[in-house]
Amino acid sequence: MFSDADAAALYDVVSPWDPGAWPADAFYEALVGNADSVLDVGCGTGAMLVRAREQGHTGRLVGLEPDRAALARARRRTDIEWIEGTAADADRGHVRGPGPQGGPSGFELVTMVSHAFQCLVTDDALRASLDAIHAALRPGGLFAFETRHPRARAWQSWTPEHASTVEDPSRRRLRVWHEVESAEDGVVAFTSTTASAGPDATVLRTDHARLRFLDEAPLDGFLAEAGFLVEGRYGDWDRTPVTATSREIITLARRPALSRR
Repeated sequence: MFSDADAAALYDVVSPWDPGAWPADAFYEALVGNADSVLDVGCGTGAMLVRAREQGHTGRLVGLEPDRAALARARRRTDIEWIEGTAADADRGHVRGPGPQGGPSGFELVTMVSHAFQCLVTDDALRASLDAIHAALRPGGLFAFETRHPRARAWQSWTPEHASTVEDPSRRRLRVWHEVESAEDGVVAFTSTTASAGPDATVLRTDHARLRFLDEAPLDGFLAEAGFLVEGRYGDWDRTPVTATSREIITLARRPALSRR
């Protein structure tokens, strides 16, 4: 058997949070370190916020995550707030919480890292989520996220030939690979398979997922509709501009200090 808890533990092995090794992690670590309060939407197992606390962050840190197994793993750390919910729940009062020292309620920074933004597949989900994130920010707050650039067609490399072999926390050797089922209208449906790495290659688990690939123009349309101003747009983690060969669309979107919303 390969349980949901096993899958959550494996995620930390396959995708460790390491700003020293991964420029994306370093990019977000700098933003988190300079914000007095942070909401990480789709926090997964909570690795980014855990490291922030370990690095001396003394402000409010909140992780919002719909996957119960991932959240159970995050909750091993008790000096961070962990809340079950989706991006559309970001504006709930118990998530937004009080403001610092009597100031306006809401967060200075909201993040969606590790391509979590792409899980917002439908227009309705995008609108509800962006509205909630806008409301969760205090006036002048920042929303930071990234999405894979559709022109890079990253899904073309999601094949069994690009499988990873890893050892999970219980010392099982496993192979993990992806296979695309469809790629239509900007939405890619695929499976993720986990199997034993032995000669029998027994399949232990197959998960299905869908991700949305948005180009800059429609993305900016959704952000403007929600009341955001795009403050920064990068094609790589060194903050270089988006080009025809960029693999990422990295966005810093600001809730205006004076907003009618």
